[in-house]
Amino acid sequence: VEKYRPQALSELVSHRDILSTVQRFISEDRLPHLLLYGPPGTGKTSTILACARQLYREREFGSMVLELNASDDRGIDIVRGPILSFASTRTIFKKGFKLVILDEADAMTQDAQNALRRVIEKFTENTRFCLICNYLSKIIPALQSRCTRFRFGPLTPELMVPRLQHVIQEEGVDVTEDGMKALVTLSSGDMRRALNILQSTFMAFGKVTEENVYTCTGHPLKSDIANILDWMLNQDFSTAYRKIMELKTLKGLALQDILTEIHLFVHRGGHSIQRWMILEKPNFSLAPAECFLLSTVDFPPSIRIQLLIKLADIEYRLAAGTSEKIQLSSLIAAFQVTRDLVVAEA
Repeated sequence: VEKYRPQALSELVSHRDILSTVQRFISEDRLPHLLLYGPPGTGKTSTILACARQLYREREFGSMVLELNASDDRGIDIVRGPILSFASTRTIFKKGFKLVILDEADAMTQDAQNALRRVIEKFTENTRFCLICNYLSKIIPALQSRCTRFRFGPLTPELMVPRLQHVIQEEGVDVTEDGMKALVTLSSGDMRRALNILQSTFMAFGKVTEENVYTCTGHPLKSDIANILDWMLNQDFSTAYRKIMELKTLKGLALQDILTEIHLFVHRGGHSIQRWMILEKPNFSLAPAECFLLSTVDFPPSIRIQLLIKLADIEYRLAAGTSEKIQLSSLIAAFQVTRDLVVAEA
């Protein structure tokens, strides 16, 4: 992850609009205080470090840039001490400003943030502050209004794939096409996570295929979820319960992950093929080859709403730390009730 961290602004692959704005700020020498926020692995720290490298030469980097991370102490004493003294000292013979980078700023206490707003205001002439955080709501409004905000959203697959391919080529990793898709899907827009999964899968299996990626991250395979749905809709309760428990034990799956995947399957309904399958075959006896047609289960809207409410309840109870076995029974029960309703309507 650190080996391939972008070193210059031109190397960053995403958020072109933000980068072009920041580039203009730098070229016109009018950089404001910055607040970069968004989910992890989307290039916030890399962006500001690339800016710093562009602004300062290697030998003056240490004296012009102060970088504090969540691992460093950043209580009110540090804001009043080192940060204040760094910001208040001028650079002799050099024009330009110093840069204070506060990474993971949402971990700073309210008091430290309040102390910081005065420092930011007082020393704007010779210091620029850049705050980086995951949650904007944890930064006090007073600090937000003093900074120019940029949101770094999750990366799109089109941007991630070329960068991943570059790393794969450099490292000589054997990756299949479905393996690449799985990497992008599981990382959900987090470049750091994608590289970590790539590395751990390669180290564990030597070849990055879809199955290996899912196994390495402990995520349920699409085929497993299709099977689970198939059992819940086609088997009687005790058979479905037994088979799902066996699969969970064999593959070490968490009910939380199964629930998330099933939720996606239920949500994406709306295809005519599935409706044909369900209405033409009210007994729900699907051959295994056909269970992939269940990639989206199309229930009538009223029934789907009931099912989603039930899934939400189960998810809430799981988050509260209840027994997985009981919640699994509840999940199967919800689907079996839904099945009976669909059959009754048909």
